[in-house]
Amino acid sequence: MPADVLQIDLVFSRPETTLSVTRGAARLLVDMGYAPLLEVGLPNGRRADVMAVGRRGDIVICEVKSGLEDYRVDRKWGEYGPYCDAFFFAVAPEFPDGILPDEPGLIVADGFGGAVVRDAPLKPLAPARRKALTLAFARLGAMRTLDVRSGDGAPPRF
Repeated sequence: MPADVLQIDLVFSRPETTLSVTRGAARLLVDMGYAPLLEVGLPNGRRADVMAVGRRGDIVICEVKSGLEDYRVDRKWGEYGPYCDAFFFAVAPEFPDGILPDEPGLIVADGFGGAVVRDAPLKPLAPARRKALTLAFARLGAMRTLDVRSGDGAPPRF
């Protein structure tokens, strides 16, 4: 590099990376015609980082990974499949290649948007589960719009 060029390496903390990737993945989903909600509690007690409903009622879940260590210590992502038609990992552009499993979809995102790098395999939900999840999703979105809290001050859950 020439001596007159200043190189700046930006290093983000894990929470900043998580926020940036979450925001970018949500923006991408909106661009794809989905309506996303963040931090959605599921019936099995897990929490989806991003859950979105499409125009035709299809449900997508994105698990945000802030970095390699986040992926290595968190193996609960397999428990999201029963609650979506398609599952994606969402990672920052600097996430190392070849680490994530091949089956889930892959979104690479930053604070401004994202791109689907690998499509998620479609595994359609049973109609009764889809209806229950869609109603719970709609109610959660409505309650958040009003900022309605439960008796313990926590946001509403599914």
